[in-house]
Amino acid sequence: MLTPADEFPIHQTPEPVAYAGSDRNFYDRYFFSGYQPDLSSYFAVAFGMYPALNIADAHFSVLRGDRQYNLHASRLLDGDRLRLEVGPISIEVLEPLHRIRVRVAGEHGSAAEGISAELELTGRSFPIEEPRFTRRYGPRLLFDYTRLTQNVRWTGWIDVDGAREQLEPGAVGTRDRSWGIRPVGSSDAQPSAPGLGAQFYWLWTPTNLAARSVFFHVNNDAEGVPWNLRAALCADGAGQGEVLETAAARASVDFQPGTRYPTGGAVEIDPPGEPTLRLAFEPALRFQMRGLGYHHPTWGHGKFVAPLAVEREDFVVSEADPADPTQMHLQTLCRVRAEQDGRPGEDAAGLFESLVLGPYTPYGFTSLTDGYTPG
Repeated sequence: MLTPADEFPIHQTPEPVAYAGSDRNFYDRYFFSGYQPDLSSYFAVAFGMYPALNIADAHFSVLRGDRQYNLHASRLLDGDRLRLEVGPISIEVLEPLHRIRVRVAGEHGSAAEGISAELELTGRSFPIEEPRFTRRYGPRLLFDYTRLTQNVRWTGWIDVDGAREQLEPGAVGTRDRSWGIRPVGSSDAQPSAPGLGAQFYWLWTPTNLAARSVFFHVNNDAEGVPWNLRAALCADGAGQGEVLETAAARASVDFQPGTRYPTGGAVEIDPPGEPTLRLAFEPALRFQMRGLGYHHPTWGHGKFVAPLAVEREDFVVSEADPADPTQMHLQTLCRVRAEQDGRPGEDAAGLFESLVLGPYTPYGFTSLTDGYTPG
């Protein structure tokens, strides 16, 4: 199947771009997030394509106080991977790896109705490329993907039901691009025998300091042993390769008793040739990733909804059930205190993303969703 993308030098296999290898779980995704300097509101975008499933979907979510406003959209892909538009949500690449525009035209196709936005990001430095995520559960390849991450500055506005919010000077955030293989769409009808228990431990803490960006992520197995770990420090304006990277980093989480919801956390990084950088995270807002389709029972990534479907969904964050597996993937917007010998202490802001499912010995978790017990 030839599509407009075939005119561009972006092929990854000997076949047309419409054929993304043989794995039905292949995906290609954008993620964006941003927040006001005073951390009073937060927004995020997810936009994914699933060539083997013939689906594209997009989600836009705004968090103001305790209420999260979510807009979901899905359509048939029909092989065209250059059409960065699903219903009212669209992406325009203005300058690859540096400037991108996001538009939301309202859930009924009119900027005067519902949720609408016009936003533009500018990268603070060249994106970092994280270590390739490859993970097998038994004999089955579960993850095999690449991700780039970049802290950004935002301009623009967001309107929710007529309440327009202009992004203030100093609005920042984080965006990423990932592509490869991870579970998408409907669950596999026949998992590997005799069945593999679900276990996933993930922390990600992109942080915006005044003149540099700090990144940390870790995937651990059930015993707390990392299988993917990296920290990176990027000065504003840094080009490709001008980054301090290390695997000498560690994190801890404070959980709300009886749940797996963080009430704080800490990251320590030992950059090459520099003193240890210590980051302390204090929650300001909790964002439910379900609002972007993650683990959503209807609007999950790659699920077929209709040839074209758009739906608004609002909810109160504090009413989420912490024992519901579909509500356990969180991004906690935080005030961050950064300390490093030889530098003045700095107050900053960042995300503390967490997804902890299944057994995890370091914190005493033994089942899929049991909560934290102090002591």
